[in-house]
Amino acid sequence: MTSPALQQLFNLEGRAALVTGGAGYLGGEIADALAELGADVAVASRDVDKCRRKAEELARHGHRAYAARIDLSEPATLQPCIDEVVSALGRLDILVMCAWSGRKNSWETINDADWNNDIEICLNGVYRTIKTAFPALRASRGVILNIGSMYGHVAPDYRLYEGVPQANPPSYGAAKAGVIQLTKYLASFLSPHGIRVNCLSPGPFPFESTKEQFPEFVARLNAKNPLGRVGVPHEVKGAAALLCSDAGSYITGQNLCVDGGWAVW
Repeated sequence: MTSPALQQLFNLEGRAALVTGGAGYLGGEIADALAELGADVAVASRDVDKCRRKAEELARHGHRAYAARIDLSEPATLQPCIDEVVSALGRLDILVMCAWSGRKNSWETINDADWNNDIEICLNGVYRTIKTAFPALRASRGVILNIGSMYGHVAPDYRLYEGVPQANPPSYGAAKAGVIQLTKYLASFLSPHGIRVNCLSPGPFPFESTKEQFPEFVARLNAKNPLGRVGVPHEVKGAAALLCSDAGSYITGQNLCVDGGWAVW
């Protein structure tokens, strides 16, 4: 059997991808990665204008891109989004679940409404979107990539948050842990349809504004990490390319941590 070249394995030409949250901080990098490998990319979120700007950016670089609206807190938007993307791109081969929205609470301040909101969007919304996209992905024997978090499998160190305005609500890690387990479940139960399902769990990737305004907080993150620094957004691109392409064709049910080694000690 002839071994295919890496260039061929990473080639996504002729495939269509939907990246929810694809105009965001990390989602935008994933959308870039898939487009650079040749995929047609639909970018979707609640902010359709932001998605249009991202799609236009991709188009300026010679990629076929499309913008659509999806709101994981509004189940009625899911089917129209999937139908619109399939109609525009002709098929759906790759679904990336990167959309996220939550309420920044602490253990002391969180209430039932906050908890329910975060679980509804971060976990239930992922389940519902995948369920809605399943027929299209079954037809293409496609790929699902969920975006988890280091806090889906390790606990936050409370000392990181002392004396700074940043907060880590208990609902966030609980939802992301659910996403990791849902990934494993789907990898099993969707395997008869040829669908691969994996999770990418980023470590600390603070916004540039956070780095500028709260250097003491970022210094704590740096000191906590084996690599001694926080992540740069483009550092998720390689992992996403691997898991969404044929280069990862024998990988399913995994949670790939892109965290600078955060969880190893």
